[in-house]
Amino acid sequence: MFPYAADVAYRPVGQEIGSADYFRALLDVHGVRHALLVEPNSGYGLDNRCMLDAIKRGRGVFKGIAMVPNDACAQYLRDLQGQGVIGAAFNVALLGLDYYRSIGPLLHRLADNGMFAQVQVEGPQMAHLAPMLLDSGVRLLVDHCGRPDVARGIDEPGFQAILGLASSRRAVVKLSGFAKFSAQPYPFADSLPYLAELLQVYGPDNCVWASDWPFLKAGYRLDYGPLLKLFEVAVPDVKERHEILWETPRRLFGFQTASM
Repeated sequence: MFPYAADVAYRPVGQEIGSADYFRALLDVHGVRHALLVEPNSGYGLDNRCMLDAIKRGRGVFKGIAMVPNDACAQYLRDLQGQGVIGAAFNVALLGLDYYRSIGPLLHRLADNGMFAQVQVEGPQMAHLAPMLLDSGVRLLVDHCGRPDVARGIDEPGFQAILGLASSRRAVVKLSGFAKFSAQPYPFADSLPYLAELLQVYGPDNCVWASDWPFLKAGYRLDYGPLLKLFEVAVPDVKERHEILWETPRRLFGFQTASM
C-alpha cells in the first residue's frame, strides 16, 4: 500500500517490518494504551504517508514524529501537526553533523508551533549540536539515551551535553535503545548507569520509555516484552515507573485517557 521510496539507502525486510494492526495487537498484549510512532529514515525517507495513515486509523492511539526536509516551511509543519504529528526527527547518528548544519531556521519554526525536535545522536555529537538546539527554543526529545560511548564513561563530553540540556526544562529523554550503545548483550548491564544518571538529572517528569519496535538494523533478536521487563527492573520504584510510562508521555505528547 505504501511502497518504499526509490532513493532510500536501506529497505527494511522480514522481521523488521510491522503493520499498524500488528503493533496495536502487541500493545494490547502488554496493556499499553498509546504509542509515539517515529518515521524512520529507512524505507520511506521523507514520505510520511504510512505513519500518517496509522495515526488516522488509530483513532487517538498514536501520535507521530515525522521526517521533514531541512527547509520545511511553517505551513507544512502545521499540516503535519493537524494530522497528529508532534515533532520532527533529526537522525544525526546516521546522517552526521554536516547534514544538519543549516537547520537553525527549521528548529525555530518547530518551536513556534510548539513541536518537538527528536534528536538521535551518538558519542560526542551532542556536544557540538547542543548550542544550536538551545538557541532555537525548540522542545527537545533526545532519542535512545543519547547513545553514549560506554567505553569513555559518563564524563564523556557528548553525554555531559545531554545531561546539560535538562536545565533548559525543554528537554525530554527517551530511556531506550540500549542495544544501540551497549557493548554487552541483554540485559545490557553497562547501559544501566547511564539510565540511572539520566533519570536522576531529568527526573521522571522528563523521561519516557520507548521500545524501538520493530528494531530496524538490529544485529540480533530483540523483543518488546523483555525490553519492557528490563525497564521495570532498572526503575524499581512503582510511582516513578508509572510516571515515565504514562503520566509524562500523556502530558507531553497530548494523549487522552481513552483505552484501546
